[in-house]
Amino acid sequence: MNHYQNEEDRKYERIKNNSGKLQIGPQLYENVKIDNLRVMFDLGSGAFGKVTQRVLNNRILAVKEMQKTDNEEENKRIYMDLQVITCNDCSFIVKSYGYIITFDHVYICMEKMEMCLEKLNKKYIKPQEMNIPECILGKITVPVVTALKYLNDEHEIMHRDIKPSNILIDLNGNIKLCDFGIAGKIIDSDESIGCRAYLSPERMKRSKYDIRADIWSLGITLIELATSKFPYPFESYFELFYAVTEMSAPKLPKNFSHDFHEFLDKCLEKDVEKRANYNELESMKWYQIQNALKCDVEKWLANVCDALIEDGDSEN
Repeated sequence: MNHYQNEEDRKYERIKNNSGKLQIGPQLYENVKIDNLRVMFDLGSGAFGKVTQRVLNNRILAVKEMQKTDNEEENKRIYMDLQVITCNDCSFIVKSYGYIITFDHVYICMEKMEMCLEKLNKKYIKPQEMNIPECILGKITVPVVTALKYLNDEHEIMHRDIKPSNILIDLNGNIKLCDFGIAGKIIDSDESIGCRAYLSPERMKRSKYDIRADIWSLGITLIELATSKFPYPFESYFELFYAVTEMSAPKLPKNFSHDFHEFLDKCLEKDVEKRANYNELESMKWYQIQNALKCDVEKWLANVCDALIEDGDSEN
């Protein structure tokens, strides 16, 4: 216990010593204070913090602000964010430039993405009664699976909060995973946290779980994006609990390919022992087709956004 605590203390000291160092491309900024980052506007908020768009010397950043508390578990989530986002070299995870620690807050400075997939769905897809094409869903799936597998293989971490709001897209069509505030070591995985609507059956029941719980959440996310509606109808947590634990797993509509149906069936296998792991997903026909397929996500996104603006529904 003492050895573990000493290691945690040393890790925290290393984190504190790097506060205020921002590496943006080739430029290293040192001794940066939060007052040096001019706020432009809010980008969003969640259970563990809010995100604002800020400027440092004409460079645009997304800055996640999290308040430190006396609650040890909440602070662990903050430090997990710092640990994962500053120690990854995966191109499908949102890039961190560094962080700033003050007396009562932690600010993580990240690359600016355009929006999350939840916003894309609600603001652009549903109002126009559109659907996300299967090839685009494939170009969402491959980066997310790659990022999750990277977290597992390189850091022994599972995300534990996969949902549309934690998958981001930029105007170049790049898809990246974000928000590791509730990520955790795989060996310490019997808590039931995360957005309940996307929890796997075993997590709903507060049973032991592993990385395959994230695969279930990915499956629910993909069905929601494919159909523009959440796959389980519910008005209370009890109805949701019953649906996830007792009802059959949701299915795609018939207008999607057989291979995509097969892929999602393996993601949404209620028996966790039969559910696919990352290696099995990567070996499936649909995944391999989507990985090799040429699909212009940038052009598709531009067409979706431009269509709404032409209809006069832009929020600007």
